[in-house]
Amino acid sequence: MRRTLFLMALAAAIVPLHATDTPSVQALAQQELPQVTAWRRDIHQHPELSNREVRTSALVTTELKKLGLEVHTGIAHTGVVGLLKGDLPGPRLAIRADMDALPVTEEVDLPFASKAMGEYRGKPTGVMHACGHDAHTAMLLGMAQALSGMKKQLHGSVLFVFQPAEEGAPAGEEGGASLMLKEGLFRGFKPDAMFGMHVVSSLNVGTVAVRPGPTMAGSDWFRMVVHGRQTHGAMPWNGVDPIVTSAEIISAAQTIVSRKLDIGNLPAVLSFGIIEGGSRYNIVPDQVELQGTLRTFDADMRQQAIDNLKSIAEHIAAANGATVEEQIPVGDSNPILVNDPALAARVRSSIGNVLGSEHVIEAKPWMASEDFAYFAEAVPSVYFFVGSTPLGQDASKAPANHSPKFYLDEGALKIGMESMLQASLDYLNAPTS
Repeated sequence: MRRTLFLMALAAAIVPLHATDTPSVQALAQQELPQVTAWRRDIHQHPELSNREVRTSALVTTELKKLGLEVHTGIAHTGVVGLLKGDLPGPRLAIRADMDALPVTEEVDLPFASKAMGEYRGKPTGVMHACGHDAHTAMLLGMAQALSGMKKQLHGSVLFVFQPAEEGAPAGEEGGASLMLKEGLFRGFKPDAMFGMHVVSSLNVGTVAVRPGPTMAGSDWFRMVVHGRQTHGAMPWNGVDPIVTSAEIISAAQTIVSRKLDIGNLPAVLSFGIIEGGSRYNIVPDQVELQGTLRTFDADMRQQAIDNLKSIAEHIAAANGATVEEQIPVGDSNPILVNDPALAARVRSSIGNVLGSEHVIEAKPWMASEDFAYFAEAVPSVYFFVGSTPLGQDASKAPANHSPKFYLDEGALKIGMESMLQASLDYLNAPTS
């Protein structure tokens, strides 16, 4: 009897060592979760602004090299990529995480809360992972580790892309996804598809949102300077008032979305964020500077809005005897993020298989922009959203991403990894036609 029990115990110990079945996605995610959580907390406590992700980049590089991946650094300043080649033939997949933090002073009471300081636009500022990029980086490291551990059973190749400066490069610098592509990210490895994800406070933990087609808005930054003629505030008739002219431009510009664009098709937003002019209460100034943002989901609607904004500014300025200097848009704009419809359907099905279809919803068009859109222009892509607000809390009232009170329930880490692992493995293992 003792011998029989001994042999049974020995067999139980030996079988897993020789088992060829791929571990379940839930088991893979659970196995990586302690390390992923530790990475996330470390990165959260040591945030770095766009194009300054030196420590984060070094951590990522060290961990990828431990896995024996082909690692390339210094792409778009601090970007890192790691290439995993499975032992079995299959497609090429890229998965992206962003690494940069925001010029925000943290107001969340956490033992690993950020105390970091940085400089933004020449002024000192607190620095915080107020958008969840710490979670993105940690989860992608966890996925690299999980997939590397099953290299012998892995079909195809996976490029892990750790991107800097998603929030925008500092003034006078280039950065982000567009610079990674410009510097040849896909020159030696052109993926057949690319995936990305983002944690969002607008959804509770356990819910994932996917949308086919236009998903996040294209973002244009515009600037205009209205030139008038300075005079005493008591005698405005002796000058040309750029403040009144600017007010009329701002007011009239609101009719672009409400009266000129067919928002029954797709939404659009035009907002002014900066109005600067004048130096004294009783002086009509020479000029006023206006800056704002345009968000659209359709190229034709975008161009229509730009043309209308230029026309309104020029004609109102002329009617008031002023002139206007325009930059509409200023520099490059983030493109519209468009999910490949067929690929999005596959990803939604995959995530439903691991989480339950009732936990996967169709995302609404999100007016925020995301420079993953550059990758989505280059290869068929899917970008999805992972809830980060604790269960039982009203997600519609949770502090938004970019808030100093933004809080990520770490249950989102496991959900995000399960979702991305399932979507990736299903894509890599799908039979080729």
